[in-house]
Amino acid sequence: MAVTARELPACPVETTLTLIGDKWKVLILRDLLLGTKRFGELRKSIGTVSQKVLTTQLRQMEQSGLVIRTVYAEVPPRVEYTLTELGYSLRPVLDAMGAWGTEYKAKQA
Repeated sequence: MAVTARELPACPVETTLTLIGDKWKVLILRDLLLGTKRFGELRKSIGTVSQKVLTTQLRQMEQSGLVIRTVYAEVPPRVEYTLTELGYSLRPVLDAMGAWGTEYKAKQA
């Protein structure tokens, strides 16, 4: 579901949600902010996501320019995922979400 510039919403918040508004995409970003990961590492760290959904999310993020997929010619093939510079630029957004979640949980205790 790569979105072209003409298809992006006029509202910048809606644009951001279009690109990362999926629960799994945010968790993928969270994990890749720590560094390059293989598919299995992502699946294990994210938890209950199915292989099909994770593959779809990663492909969409690759098409959006947030993730780079690198395939190594080995047997068995090794595939790694890394954030692009654009993907890393989302760090302040995720940091803000983390801070808000921490504050919210503290108020609920």
